[in-house]
Amino acid sequence: MNSETPSTPPPESLVIASRESRLAMWQAEHVRFALHKLYPSCDVKILGMTTRGDQILDRTLSKVGGKGLFVKELEAALADGRADLAVHSLKDVPMELPDGFTLSTILEREDPLDAFVSPHYASLAELPEGSIVGTSSLRREAMLRMHFPHLDVRPLRGNLDTRLGKLDRGDYAAIILAAAGLKRLGLESRIRASLPAETSLPAAGQGALGIEIRAGREDLAAWLSPLHHEATAVAVEAERMVSRSLGGSCEVPLAAYADWRDGVLHLRGCVSTIDGTRVLRAEGSAKVADIQAALDLGSRVSAELEAQGAMDIVRALSTASGAHIPPAASPAD
Repeated sequence: MNSETPSTPPPESLVIASRESRLAMWQAEHVRFALHKLYPSCDVKILGMTTRGDQILDRTLSKVGGKGLFVKELEAALADGRADLAVHSLKDVPMELPDGFTLSTILEREDPLDAFVSPHYASLAELPEGSIVGTSSLRREAMLRMHFPHLDVRPLRGNLDTRLGKLDRGDYAAIILAAAGLKRLGLESRIRASLPAETSLPAAGQGALGIEIRAGREDLAAWLSPLHHEATAVAVEAERMVSRSLGGSCEVPLAAYADWRDGVLHLRGCVSTIDGTRVLRAEGSAKVADIQAALDLGSRVSAELEAQGAMDIVRALSTASGAHIPPAASPAD
């Protein structure tokens, strides 16, 4: 986080819009606590909301409208003034925000990796043939089918506690979750193994929190600026550019992950078919000093994926799902 507080007068009150799941409320409370430390006299409240993404649990996200289902109600609260800011898991935020909204702040990233969770087995490699593995992500499904074709991969929806409950009930031999959510809720002991990025490349923005506000709220952006973590922001903007350039959505197994090594940002991207039989990979690195340089790096990696035929996979999957995928942005965009 930035160490300097803004010079504008401190806020008197702020309202945070949040989903009502336990993890989402933890994230909102995390931001509330940070704001209270910055502005002790500010009255910070949380407006809990149930989104369409929380309500529809019998179908995968790719079939009911994608990740935007988790943010639309929160954006409505921002638009009509019921809330000042919304806290999101950045991997759930669409690559293009509606007009009138902006991601003003990106907090320091937690563990970005996927986690293997099972009551009886220590790793994916230990699972017997035909074991049922649950995941809500086509990206993770493709990874599993690619590396562990002998396993039975099935959909798993619901909030974190719901998913863990289904695992403990015996519906699944194992499930794959984001490590960040488990760690934030004090459930790190449930992680039997972390999946290395080489096996399961994370989703763009995974492990990072983003704060969305109405565009034009310079006062609010200034108040939130001490919470912004530039190194995380640069990395995830590079990742999101890969996804944005390829029209990334829940219909496509698409991964993008950037990490810092000795001051150099290394970015990896991956697009595959859902069955894992065709996998395209690209990577690049650069000494990145600002967001624009990160976007340029993301564009270069996405262009390499396009050159390998990524848009053929994207269009085929979007046609099969009935989704509209816009033309990919050129590297110059």
